[in-house]
Amino acid sequence: MMKSFEEFQSFGKDGFEAYVAASNALTKGFQAIAQEAADYSRKSFEKGTAAFEKLSASKSLDKALEVQQALAKEHYEALVAQVTKMNEMYIATAKEAYKPFEASMAAFGVKAPK
Repeated sequence: MMKSFEEFQSFGKDGFEAYVAASNALTKGFQAIAQEAADYSRKSFEKGTAAFEKLSASKSLDKALEVQQALAKEHYEALVAQVTKMNEMYIATAKEAYKPFEASMAAFGVKAPK
């Protein structure tokens, strides 16, 4: 009887420690994601301001359309790259938060996601 109580107590302690480690990993990951989003927003605003100045300096409609097309392409490519980077950050955060639970889940026959 005593051995099973000690095992149960150890299991509870291990679960709590895993929860704390996972919470810390999530906090750290979400802080990094929030910082990345803020940096991207700042850079995007700066690029938008520079683009407006460039566009307003255009002397002809053809030049303005040319500048607009180049800016649209640049912004689209930057957005796709940023979305990809944020997606990778979310996946890395989820994997990091799952790590403390891997041993417990393996005991129940659940394999870690790849």
